[in-house]
Amino acid sequence: MLSVEEYARHDAMGLAELVARGEVSAAELLETAIACAQALHPDLNAVVTPMYDIARARAAGPLAGPFAGVPFLIKDIFQEYAGVPSSYGTRVLKDPRFAPTEHAEMTQRWLRSGLVIFGRTNAPEFGAKGITEPEAWGPTRNPWHPAHTPGGSSGGAAAAVAAGIVPAAGANDGGGSIRIPAAHCGLFGLKPGRARTPQGPIYVERMHGAVIDHVLTRTVRDSAALLDATQGPEHGALFHIAPPERLYLDEVGRDPGRLKIGFTAHSPIGSAVDPQAVEAVREMARLLESLGHHVEEAEPQLDGLQLGKDFVTMWFATCAATMDAVKRHTGCSNRDFELDTQAMAAFGRATRANTYVEGYLRWNDYARQLADFHARYDLFLTPALAQLPARIGQIRTPDWQQRALRLLLALGLEGLLLKTRLIDDMVQENLRWVPFTQLANLTGTPAMSVPSYLARCRDERGDEYQLPLGTQFVAAPGGEGLLLRLAAQLEQAQPWAHRIPPLHVTRASI
Repeated sequence: MLSVEEYARHDAMGLAELVARGEVSAAELLETAIACAQALHPDLNAVVTPMYDIARARAAGPLAGPFAGVPFLIKDIFQEYAGVPSSYGTRVLKDPRFAPTEHAEMTQRWLRSGLVIFGRTNAPEFGAKGITEPEAWGPTRNPWHPAHTPGGSSGGAAAAVAAGIVPAAGANDGGGSIRIPAAHCGLFGLKPGRARTPQGPIYVERMHGAVIDHVLTRTVRDSAALLDATQGPEHGALFHIAPPERLYLDEVGRDPGRLKIGFTAHSPIGSAVDPQAVEAVREMARLLESLGHHVEEAEPQLDGLQLGKDFVTMWFATCAATMDAVKRHTGCSNRDFELDTQAMAAFGRATRANTYVEGYLRWNDYARQLADFHARYDLFLTPALAQLPARIGQIRTPDWQQRALRLLLALGLEGLLLKTRLIDDMVQENLRWVPFTQLANLTGTPAMSVPSYLARCRDERGDEYQLPLGTQFVAAPGGEGLLLRLAAQLEQAQPWAHRIPPLHVTRASI
């Protein structure tokens, strides 16, 4: 059996090579991964639904595929596994009676690649926040400092990968939920373009294609190879995107050429950006210039605040539909959900259909405006986060807002809020942490967060520690290959996989 130190040194492709050569068995890798997950669970709370018996049975049998025998975790939102509860971060769906009866298509493809799935990772209720603090499971903590969030909604996945429990884990992104936790935890996070990976079979498209599934990884090549294993249309897909020119793994190490990159550190909603997030982008710009790329300040000409409002309108309406579907399926009531979820759903129900459609039609404007930018620049560079990773509980809804929400919900007066500035204030407050990521979701373009910077922080005693801050690149439609070429170049120029956070399997008692 590999030592924990040896296990943690390998990425997913490296572990697969060891299994293929017979140097370690799938069962041995799995037991190491389980031991790592159990040792760090009290500190991280990353894996909330263990699937150890299922995984052991799978690891004992014959496995085939490019990742045969590699331990893997899937997110507790979408990515269903037949017979295992998918809680979506909500209490009622933890009940085994409501477990799905079939695998998600994405899960099927991961299994066909040979991965050994041994658990589901923590996520906020319905994935509706950029933090991972569900009441159903409790908060997941950042391996770089447990007082901070790992981001969300794929926070459990990010914490597990950053801590070395697995080299890669399933994630999804409907407003930044791959890139945000990647930026929080010092990982590589690629959000593929609309329809690049499957969403079915329950729904073959979510939020008009704004949601996409992929992974969080430590290395670029793992992300590329896992995209090769899962990309392509599924039966019943509403939209078929053009296939890639070549294998995504073949893009890794390929010369990206001299790129023209526009960048900004200005928040699209007009909110403040932490000076260290600004410096992260400027430092990345200097690195890009040293690699021969042309970099200048430029940004798409669009109304970022309106885009934020249109995103939130869609998000609230989706939350309402999801909550109503769970109520029909389980017989539960509104009181079984978190207050913030109840409020979001109520706002979604109170939104007029024409208002929703008007917002959705503006997605076309944003796509054209971003296309105008990409006609002049190959890539758009921004901070991935506008603020340093929040402390656990820091983005909690204030008590006075909670009291107001409870009263309005009890009286059925949530529609009044749509006529006040409270919704605008909520948009500003919630998106001020992560205002840069939603553009790629609404336009369906691929984007990535690259681990590029370690911010300097101090605790209450004045002791210094570091937290990652990623930088985001947004490509034109079909630009996943270009993103991977640049990411591999950056990974070689400024390696990051060797950075080990304080909460890591090699520092735990296993």
